[in-house]
Amino acid sequence: MVEVDFDLCEANGVCVGLAPDVFDLDDNDELSISTAAELPENKDAIEEAIAGCPRAALHWRQ
Repeated sequence: MVEVDFDLCEANGVCVGLAPDVFDLDDNDELSISTAAELPENKDAIEEAIAGCPRAALHWRQ
């Protein structure tokens, strides 16, 4: 499962653009992760979002 470090996240939306089925920004510009993150077909998009996050705020749960 992917996790967000909210201390690092700036809610700039790069992850939303790369994996819109998984990530979303709410009305308060806070990032949320949908249950679609658990689907195997979203793994590649999540990997792209992790790699593309400018603040390195996304990571796989250990």
